[in-house]
Amino acid sequence: MNLQTDSVNCNLKYGLYIVSTPIGNLEDITLRALKVLRKSDYILCEDTRVSRKLLSKYKIQSKLIPNHKFNEKKNLKKIIDILKSEKIVSLISDAGTPIVSDPGRILVKECVNNKINLISIPGPSASIAAFSVSGFSDKYYFYGFFPENNSEIKKNFEVLSKLNSAIIFFISAKKFNRSISIIKKYFLDRQILICKEITKYYEEYFRFNIKDLDEKKLTLKGEITLVVSEKRLLNKISNKLNESDKIKIKKLIKKLSIKEIIELIIDGRNISKKEVYNYCLELKNEK
Repeated sequence: MNLQTDSVNCNLKYGLYIVSTPIGNLEDITLRALKVLRKSDYILCEDTRVSRKLLSKYKIQSKLIPNHKFNEKKNLKKIIDILKSEKIVSLISDAGTPIVSDPGRILVKECVNNKINLISIPGPSASIAAFSVSGFSDKYYFYGFFPENNSEIKKNFEVLSKLNSAIIFFISAKKFNRSISIIKKYFLDRQILICKEITKYYEEYFRFNIKDLDEKKLTLKGEITLVVSEKRLLNKISNKLNESDKIKIKKLIKKLSIKEIIELIIDGRNISKKEVYNYCLELKNEK
């Protein structure tokens, strides 16, 4: 991979820049992000009060335009007109990478339709930060925020529980405590990493087997990031009847019922009940 140490041309091309900002620690911003924000004619942000903390720290005085989920459709024509007039516009969210569970997708699609330049300025992301310290599978599925109602959660979890990869969620602490029973129902044999205040002073990580999850053990506030592990692999050594099993069944066939033999042989192992049943029938038919 060829790395470019600096811009060949100091002048930025016109268009919409998707700029990642810190998820907590204000020092987690790239030099390139600062350069783009300083050169922007306008910066689109969710909450001007939140964004000004970052911009003031780095003495950035570009004009701010509030752009959040309640007004992004209303803003659309105005922003597209600004971009068509060859202005440099940056889109930031309150924290992390814009559009990832944040407003902006509508604007990006409209830029594509109007052939307006789109440039990504990568940086902090809560989902990737959490996944990087999970120790789980190198494959992951990013889900984002939990749905509002439990019926929708159950519907989605039914599908997600079949994935053999890590799964990343965003959720409020209150909703997490209310959802523990549902998480257990669909992911009982997995592990979970609960990430609180990532990159901030009170940053903490909690690791559990999901079967041991208990809301009474945790004191959580605000938004948290969850990483659920991949499925645990079943022991492939014990998924077939071996010669030792067959000898044992031959000894038991006269003393126990087939049902009792099945329960004894499959206890703690991944052996098909049908396989044990068929072998028992085979022995009985030989007599």
